[in-house]
Amino acid sequence: MPEQFERALTNLLAALHAAGGAPEHLARVTIYATDVAAYRAHARELGAIWRRLAGRDYPAMAVIGAVRLWDEAALVELDGVAVLP
Repeated sequence: MPEQFERALTNLLAALHAAGGAPEHLARVTIYATDVAAYRAHARELGAIWRRLAGRDYPAMAVIGAVRLWDEAALVELDGVAVLP
């Protein structure tokens, strides 16, 4: 889970950067996880990844359990909404 979370967050931040934004412009992030219990079990690691890549501030966030994601091997997917100046 941590490796996939890091890749998903890196991809989200790259898309945000390409649009002229930065992590502080994120207004909301929705995390889809195929195993919410595993997500909670790794919460400390995931928080450390977030702080390393996106900083200490967090937007509004939700974790939603999903039966499966588009990529059958995916454990986690991130969806972000940003407000750009």
